[in-house]
Amino acid sequence: MEMKKPQMKVELPEKESEGIYSNLAFITHSPSEIVIDFARMMPGVPKAKVYARIVMTPSHAKMLLNALDENLKKFENQFGPIKIYGKQEKGGIGFQPAKE
Repeated sequence: MEMKKPQMKVELPEKESEGIYSNLAFITHSPSEIVIDFARMMPGVPKAKVYARIVMTPSHAKMLLNALDENLKKFENQFGPIKIYGKQEKGGIGFQPAKE
């Protein structure tokens, strides 16, 4: 006998449905939480502004990482490879890997 997964209903209020543009993320962590600050850096403006902060458990962050990986692979299969422009250096603009 096959068990059906229960359907989850998700509410998306109008304000949140507009989304927030981000071209910069700061990721920090503690033993129990991963914190991602989504910011926007504009050309000619020396200061970035954080527009959203997401706090999650490390296991949920790992699930997010896996979901992003799966969806990016599907995207590239449909639209081709995603190009990353410019040389990525520590402290550069845009999404950066965590500093070790």
